[in-house]
Amino acid sequence: MAKTKTVFFCRSCGNESPKWIGKCPGCGEWNTYAEETVVTGKSGRTQASGQFGKRSKPLAIHEIVAEKEQRIDLQNAELNRVLGGGLVPGSLVLIGGEPGIGKSTLMLQVALSLSRKKVLYVSGEESQQQIRMRADRIGMHNDSCYILTETDTSEIVHHFEQLQPDIVIIDSIQTLQSPNIDASAGSISQIRESAAEMNKLAKMTHVPVFLIGHITKDGSIAGPKVLEHMVDTVIQFEGDRHYGFRILRAVKNRFGSASELGIFEMNANGLREVNNPSEILLSQREGNVSGVAISAMVEGLRPMLIETQALVSSAAYGTPQRSGTGFDLRRLNMLLAVLEKRAGFRLSAKDVFLNIAGGIRVDDPAIDMSVVAAILSSSEDIPIGSKIAFAAEVGLSGEIRAVNRIEARITEADKLGFEKIFISKFNTKGLEHTKYRIQIVPVASISQLLAELFG
Repeated sequence: MAKTKTVFFCRSCGNESPKWIGKCPGCGEWNTYAEETVVTGKSGRTQASGQFGKRSKPLAIHEIVAEKEQRIDLQNAELNRVLGGGLVPGSLVLIGGEPGIGKSTLMLQVALSLSRKKVLYVSGEESQQQIRMRADRIGMHNDSCYILTETDTSEIVHHFEQLQPDIVIIDSIQTLQSPNIDASAGSISQIRESAAEMNKLAKMTHVPVFLIGHITKDGSIAGPKVLEHMVDTVIQFEGDRHYGFRILRAVKNRFGSASELGIFEMNANGLREVNNPSEILLSQREGNVSGVAISAMVEGLRPMLIETQALVSSAAYGTPQRSGTGFDLRRLNMLLAVLEKRAGFRLSAKDVFLNIAGGIRVDDPAIDMSVVAAILSSSEDIPIGSKIAFAAEVGLSGEIRAVNRIEARITEADKLGFEKIFISKFNTKGLEHTKYRIQIVPVASISQLLAELFG
């Protein structure tokens, strides 16, 4: 006979406790336990029929046939790049992002662009009429795309067995409800159980499944942290809803690089792929202004040029402000300390504001030199030429350190018509200067950079 009891689950790791506790013994997080009502003593879990009734058996590793994975082309170059070259059959992909950022639009565009694949789009948030209106708005139609409005996982599996699709899209995982768990949709236990069933569906049928996930106010995907461990790929869809550009970033990827980046532009007809990121990361400005420097950065395998903007002014209220948009504030403070100690610039009594153009967040250390150059340019009110680029890391002793993939960075700057690029002296070993039209300027320290840049 079924019994109802109350248990507490950790929102971070899914750990279970019979009572509320402040600190989770599983992950060490504080105040993460939430109360849920569950039903125990069921006669057994519902079993899907057909091919899901197969039993697996252990195989020796030499008996397993190692076949080359045939990835599915999603007809979307940016999404293919982030996934590592296409969609792997049988994979479970989680896409998270803020409300209204364009997750459903992206997935619907993918579903409607695959004319040779049968796609099952399961929506628990919108009606079929709403999805049809969105398809009409973006101007795409596909007879092999099927729309299902359902939240019960057993019903989804039933329709899956009847339709036999090639790709499944779930919008969203927080709306699914498994009959095996007597809890409300969106609860920790429901999200965990529903994701486990979708994972089993993908692995046993070799059909890839996309899961769209909501995020919390602190930017993490809603639900237990174990959800991100269960899936094969976690993708974050970032950007400001008030601006047109969206960034697709891989956080975890079992089948490719976890540092790839895809860029889209939101317009009236849906999401447009941005094949040349420099068109949004370099602002269009007339003439040279102080406080602007261009850096050659690399995200995954993609080199791109971004614009670093700095503003240095006298502190109006005694306590200087330090602000960085798209850049680590702690690293900004470190670079300011290096400039004060090693280069003799008194910035401790000045406000320093830093901005990465285009709304992108940068973690590449090669942007250090352009940050330093932009700050010094604004402080001295001396503009830097718009055809000058930078690519090097700055160390605590004021030395200019080498960075990886320097040839790709130089090639990208050369291709976009830049005339000069500053790199580390230690990056010049084995570098062929003659094959580039751009002038390569090696520097070893901040003082040498100042002499070359400002005389």
